Amino acid sequence: MGGSNPYIEKVETQSATKSFTITFKTPDETLEIKVDPEKVPYGETGLPGSVLDIALGAGIDLEHACGGVCACSTCHVIVKEGLDTCPEPTEDEDDQLEEAPGLSLQSRLACQCVPNGEKNLVIEIPEWNKNLVKEAH
Repeated sequence: MGGSNPYIEKVETQSATKSFTITFKTPDETLEIKVDPEKVPYGETGLPGSVLDIALGAGIDLEHACGGVCACSTCHVIVKEGLDTCPEPTEDEDDQLEEAPGLSLQSRLACQCVPNGEKNLVIEIPEWNKNLVKEAH
């Protein structure tokens, strides 16, 4: 599921022009992903070049119950390093983040957080960031 949400404020982003690295940390593992701006977007979920887009393109299963359109808080991540390379959250993103457990000053929705590539990022995917309604295959 992907697409856009016509009910939210449009996010102004600056696309990366050079390669950078995002290190994703989960309670179980640490994965380092090299981001090639020439390959962005990787898919149709989240804003093009967003942390969610990059994670999914790298095969990292980051929850996103709304399809990456800023309509839930399941893709909540904590940007441990490199937050200053991402645009400020919109009021709509802040409203959704209020629903996320474990909120911090570095919290962002992965679907809305688009790094500009000026620095490498370290992203923590919290253990509780799971969609508990997920169906078993």
